[in-house]
Amino acid sequence: MNILIVEDESRIAKRIERLTRAIFGNALQSLKHIDNLSEALQFIENSTLDLVLLDLNLNGDNGFDLLKTAVSQSFHTIVISAYKDQAITAFEHGVLDFVPKPFNRERLEQALQRTITKAKIESSAIKFLAVKKRHRIQLIPITEVVYIKGAGVYTELFLTDGHKELHDKSLEKLEQLLSPAFERIHKSYLVKLSEIKEIVVRSGSKYRAELKNGERVPIGRTKYKDLKARWF
Repeated sequence: MNILIVEDESRIAKRIERLTRAIFGNALQSLKHIDNLSEALQFIENSTLDLVLLDLNLNGDNGFDLLKTAVSQSFHTIVISAYKDQAITAFEHGVLDFVPKPFNRERLEQALQRTITKAKIESSAIKFLAVKKRHRIQLIPITEVVYIKGAGVYTELFLTDGHKELHDKSLEKLEQLLSPAFERIHKSYLVKLSEIKEIVVRSGSKYRAELKNGERVPIGRTKYKDLKARWF
């Protein structure tokens, strides 16, 4: 695990670092602490990370300026902040967890364990997927996403208007963040259940989901029964 802590209070940063080292142990490869927004943004753009632990108030700068960049990247983001009223907005943008200050070891450990167990967020509130564009971040509303296809370490978002967008997160990471409205119907596909028009069964136990836009995507043999039960 390569982890970045973005926190302007030295005392709190040291506590987060101490607990993070204790929780991850030998799995921790690198741990970096930065106390300001501009340096953190630069570090993120030039580093390979697995997780960012982010405060939302950085010496008066708004951590959401960094959060919108962070959630578009390949890694997960966990917010650690006293601004509890910002929790819903943070989840809407695609953070893995929001740990309110003051926090204890158990609450931080619960958040960090999500990066290890890859468990889904039970009540996902995500409303956007942040996509990197040239010199900007575009927020794609979840309502516009029909299905998502794995493309190596990246994913392709297929939208209602027929356009396709590339996202830096893997299919596994997006699956953790998305609501139950999306189903993993194949090792390479996440599909919004409401977009399925029909399940097509062909000889040789080959299954396809026909979508409302006319496209057909494969259904894995091991996924067929669960999908059929949920879809009907």
